[in-house]
Amino acid sequence: MTQTHRTGAHRGAPYGGPGPVGWKAAASRHALLPLRLFLGVTFVYAGLDKLFDSRFLSAGGTGSIGETMRAVRDTSAVPGLVDLALKSPEGFGYAMALGELAVGIGTLLGLLARVAALGGALISLSLWLTMSWSTEPYYYGNDLVYLMAWLPLVLAGASAFSVDATIRRRAARRRML
Repeated sequence: MTQTHRTGAHRGAPYGGPGPVGWKAAASRHALLPLRLFLGVTFVYAGLDKLFDSRFLSAGGTGSIGETMRAVRDTSAVPGLVDLALKSPEGFGYAMALGELAVGIGTLLGLLARVAALGGALISLSLWLTMSWSTEPYYYGNDLVYLMAWLPLVLAGASAFSVDATIRRRAARRRML
C-alpha cells in the first residue's frame, strides 16, 4: 500500500481524508489549539486587568504591585528579582501588564507563537520564583502550572489557525512556483 493510499491524500481531503490516519493527523494538528486559546485569553485578560486597575499600578497601598512585591520579598526564591522590581514598582507593573498582553495576543493570533510562548513561560517562571514560591504544598500555586502549560507551545509553536502557519504555507507555495 502506498503512502498516498494509506493516508487517503489521493481523495484531496484535508489532512489525508476521513480515514483513521486522516483523523489522527487532524487531531494532532489541532491538539494544542485549546491550550493556545486558554493561555492567550487568560494572558490578555490578566494584562488588561492590570492596565485598568489604578490601584495595581501604584507603588504603595492595598492591592498595589509595590505592596504585593514587598509582602513576598522575604519568601521568594530570588529576592534580588523582587528588589529589582521594587526600584520602580509602577514601571514593573506596566511592563508586566504589557508583557502579558503581548504574549496573549501573540498566542491567540499564532504570531511568533514560539516567541510569545517563551515570553509566557518566562513571566510564569518569574511569578513562580517570586510570588508563589512559598505556597505549600507547591501544587496549590498556579504559576508553576502555567509555566508547564507554556512549554508545549514553546516546543511546537502554533500549527493550526495561526499567522505563523499562514506565512509558512505562502512561503512553501512560492518555493514551489
